[in-house]
Amino acid sequence: MARRPMDPRQAAEAAFKKVTTKPPEPPAPRLSLPQGKEVVSLRIDRDVLDFFQEGGPGWQDRINEALRKAAGK
Repeated sequence: MARRPMDPRQAAEAAFKKVTTKPPEPPAPRLSLPQGKEVVSLRIDRDVLDFFQEGGPGWQDRINEALRKAAGK
């Protein structure tokens, strides 16, 4: 029994399917904020902000730590 030649569309679809058919990648893990931190908007005095920012990167963490101490935690 002779093979029947494919028409050009079938040949293209078969080639495309071979190239594009692969197992789906697992979804990327969802990023969560460490320690359940929340994004908030906070109004503080300029001199207080300057004090914490003078220490360079990590000033938000320093403010958080100061607030934690003030809250007795």
